[in-house]
Amino acid sequence: MKLSNTYKTLLLLGLLCHTGVLLAQEPLVPSLLNESIFPLQEKHTHGSSIVALPNADLLTVWFEGSGERKADDVLLMGARKKSGETNWSTPFIMADSPGIPDCNPVLFLNQNDELFLVWIAVLANEWDHSLLRLKRSKSYETSGAPLWEWQDNILLKPGDEFAAEVEKRFRDLPSPNLGWAAYAPKYEDLIRTASRDSKKTSLGWMTRIKPLLIGDRIILPLYSDGFNFSMMAISDDFGGSWSPSLPLVGKGPIQPALIQKENGDIVAMLRDSGDAPSRIQQSISKDLGESWSAARKTDFPNTASVELLKLSDGRWWMIGNDIQDGRYRLALWISDDEGESWSKPQYLEFDSSKEGRYSYPAIIQDQRGLVHLTYSKHLKEGKTIQYRLLDPTQIH
Repeated sequence: MKLSNTYKTLLLLGLLCHTGVLLAQEPLVPSLLNESIFPLQEKHTHGSSIVALPNADLLTVWFEGSGERKADDVLLMGARKKSGETNWSTPFIMADSPGIPDCNPVLFLNQNDELFLVWIAVLANEWDHSLLRLKRSKSYETSGAPLWEWQDNILLKPGDEFAAEVEKRFRDLPSPNLGWAAYAPKYEDLIRTASRDSKKTSLGWMTRIKPLLIGDRIILPLYSDGFNFSMMAISDDFGGSWSPSLPLVGKGPIQPALIQKENGDIVAMLRDSGDAPSRIQQSISKDLGESWSAARKTDFPNTASVELLKLSDGRWWMIGNDIQDGRYRLALWISDDEGESWSKPQYLEFDSSKEGRYSYPAIIQDQRGLVHLTYSKHLKEGKTIQYRLLDPTQIH
């Protein structure tokens, strides 16, 4: 019997699926909206943040340029979607330090509905020389960029307690088994030495994830590529002044995402920049972010930034890449018991070709209960920031 070409194709696909050669496309999390904030472009666009304003406008920000820390043309761009409108505005400049890369922006409203934009200016084109910058505005419900009323730097100066905490937490961790050769310096010894250097402890702290607001306190998560661990900037006057927490120490726990349990404990889930295997790391604070347990690996695979959201119904959402060989899948896990157990991953992005890159999520919930999500979408054809609108009542 002569088979048609169509039938042959279908038969081949069936055989490939049966043998597992062809990866099946996973069903994606249902979205009310799934759109690019701007068309795919050649410029590098990454590290977005989003805020829902009191008038129900959405405001986003990301960094954009010909590269990252080595490209002096990198600046912060933003876009606005006005309440009731269907399209995002044409992108506009949010911040630019001329001749210096601006990266890793974070947008948030403080307890008085004052808008904050915090980011890093990468001095000397090195992450560990980054300087924390801040803008504030009460006039942000306009078209285009907010009218900034204040710009300053966040200057942190950890004291002797920084080095003492590093020493203490390293004793809590298993031996790294590094520096086995007689002339090879041990990783931990290098960090201990650096932790006693006030220049190194005061510079290089970088933003990435939205802060946690508790009462009058703002806990802004930071991390350092120099120390390869994290720290918090804490404000008890609505962002007027800032002080450093003790460091969140471990083997590469960076870019912390924060969430608070009903008993007051704060959980940090962190990107793994340490030794293999790459897993989401976890640390706990029992004193409102002032000190942190030594970070430990969880069972969640991890290749890039992770985000957390506590829904108004009490559920926790966690978003990240659940693979170790790329960023071609972006997963959502759900917990009904404050992170004691998590659901199987559901997917926001699942590229069976393994060519796409989806990472650095930012997630918030608005007053209506709807969830807004932005993340980097990098394809062969170009790069953009992707936006999704989710109804959590449809996702379980």
